[in-house]
Amino acid sequence: VCDSFLTSSSLSPQLFARLEARRCLKDIEPRLFPAHGGPEHGDVVELHGPEGTGKTELLYHLLCRCVMPTAAGGLEVEVIFVDTDYSLDMLRLVSILDRRLSEALRSCLSRLLVVHCSSSSQLVLTLHLLETSFLSRPGLALLLIDSISAFYWLDRSEGGGSTTKQEEKLSKCSLLLRPLVFRDYRITVFATCHAIRRNFAGLPASSDFARPHLCRSWQRLVKHRLLCSREQTVDSMSDSNRIKSVRKHFPSLPSTPCSKFLS
Repeated sequence: VCDSFLTSSSLSPQLFARLEARRCLKDIEPRLFPAHGGPEHGDVVELHGPEGTGKTELLYHLLCRCVMPTAAGGLEVEVIFVDTDYSLDMLRLVSILDRRLSEALRSCLSRLLVVHCSSSSQLVLTLHLLETSFLSRPGLALLLIDSISAFYWLDRSEGGGSTTKQEEKLSKCSLLLRPLVFRDYRITVFATCHAIRRNFAGLPASSDFARPHLCRSWQRLVKHRLLCSREQTVDSMSDSNRIKSVRKHFPSLPSTPCSKFLS
C-alpha cells in the first residue's frame, strides 16, 4: 500500500503539468456561446433535438475548429469522437476541413481518434479505457459522443419493468465521465441526444421534444443544452445538412434564444 501511495504521489506533479497544458475551450464556437461564455474545463454540453436537425453536423464543425492549426483559426487540440450511431461521415468531415483549410489536412486528421461502439456495454468499456488516452496525451481536450442516447430503447427493453435496470448502463457511463470532466482531467464533452416524443395525444409539441428523458445521473452532468430544431425555408436549393436553428438552454433555467448556426 505504501509503495503504491509513493508511486501515485510521485506521478502527481506530472499529472498536474498535463492538466495545466490542457487547453480550455471557452472560445470553441463564438456563434454559439457569448464572449468568454463557452464551456469551461470539465463542462458537459448536450446537443438535443429531433432527427435531422443537424446535431451531428454541428459536432463536425466543432471537431474541425478543434483540430485545425491555430495559424488557420483553429484551436489545434486533439479530439476523441465516440460514434455509437455509426454516423461518422469522413467524406463530409474532410469536405468541411478542405473548405476551411486546403493545406495541413493530414495533420488535422492526425489529431482525431475515432472509436465505434455498437452497444451500451461497449460504450461503458470505452469510457473506462479512455483514461489511459487522456493521461498519456495532454493535447486531448475534447470528447464527442454521437450519440449518448443511441441505446436508449435497447436498454429500456433489456431492463424490463425496472427503471433502475433500464438506466444502469447509462448511469455507469455518467459515473465514468464524472472524474474525466470534474476532477482528474477536466475534459470538455459534447454529446448529441435524440429527442423523443412522449405525448402522442394530438399534434406534436416542440416543448415535448425539448424535455430531457435520459437518466438523472446524466442530466446532473450536463451544464449546457443546445436545442436543435428545423427552420422553415422556401429555398429548395438549401443544404439538407445545414443546422437549421440552435437555442442555448441551461438545465435549471428556461431555454433562451441563441444565434442561428449555419454550415
